[in-house]
Amino acid sequence: MRVGISHLGNLSIMIKAWAQRLGGGLILPPANSQHTLSLGAKYSPEGLCLPFKLSLGNLIEACELGADTLVIASGAGICRLGYYAKTQEQILRDLGYNFEMISLNLSKDRLLGLIKLSKRLSNNASWFRVISALRFGIAKQIAMDKIERVVQKVRAVEQVKGTANRLYAKAIEAIDNADDYHTLKKVQRDYIDQLNHVAKDTQANPLIVGIIGEFYVTLEPFSNLNIESELGKLGVEVRRRTFISAWGKFSFFFNYLGLDEKSKIHKAALPYLKRDVGGDGWETVGEKVLHAKEYDGLIHLAPFTCMPEIVAQNIMSSTKENIPVLTILCDEQMNRTGMLTRLEAFVDLLKSRRRARNNTQHKGR
Repeated sequence: MRVGISHLGNLSIMIKAWAQRLGGGLILPPANSQHTLSLGAKYSPEGLCLPFKLSLGNLIEACELGADTLVIASGAGICRLGYYAKTQEQILRDLGYNFEMISLNLSKDRLLGLIKLSKRLSNNASWFRVISALRFGIAKQIAMDKIERVVQKVRAVEQVKGTANRLYAKAIEAIDNADDYHTLKKVQRDYIDQLNHVAKDTQANPLIVGIIGEFYVTLEPFSNLNIESELGKLGVEVRRRTFISAWGKFSFFFNYLGLDEKSKIHKAALPYLKRDVGGDGWETVGEKVLHAKEYDGLIHLAPFTCMPEIVAQNIMSSTKENIPVLTILCDEQMNRTGMLTRLEAFVDLLKSRRRARNNTQHKGR
């Protein structure tokens, strides 16, 4: 069985570790690129969103590399994610590819579904081996996410721009190559230590900007033109709630115990939005309410034509929380120069607001 998947941030590192321990034949398409997007956009219905087009491009590339089994995440509810598998399967068959499509319903199957899928794809390996492989993959994901949180802070204050990004790239490579828990822990510890010792501007007081919005475009750097790195160059510290390891923890584990983090976010959104509108729309509104006093501003990332995020965008403009929000719609027409111009203007606005607020507080004394 030669299993093809699509990319989402650094998730492929975790899946690769899982596959190697199970001896499975994993087909990893190249990292997302303009070629991937061009392929997906060419064969997708025009009105579909960027995550659909990029994931379709990944699956085409996987088929070209010899994948005979394709695995795709799906979900229930209003978001079009629930239609991805069927629609993409039909497109791929029309293109002449021969494969088996396996859909994992993350909102329904959860952890048990993931374990069963692992057992199926590993030619019925023992439960111990399946769970052991999954644990090691998750450990790699947790390590990557811990390092990325440090990178987000360091980018904003590093004296030599790009230092944190270079260390992060090396850390990802080292985590990918780690083949046991001891090595993995050492890599995590060493790279966090290196990041903490990067030469920093001790006088800097960086703006804090939260990244909110749809799951895929907040986590896949290619889809948002590496917006977090660009903000770091502008001296902005990024805060993002959405990490794959944190999402998995609450979705697969704490959810069973009734400790769903989303309930806190949904409660915050209730004055403005009283029900799920699909995707991450409810969470987007709640994030604004929860963090309005913590951040200088918010950047709302949304795929073009994404109805849940369009609903959230329109609601956020009328909430009482006094925090600027910049919405960036992501699609194949998105232009780096235009995005950078908007980011620079938004950061200038936030700096002006902070100066005005500080002057008011100073006069009040």
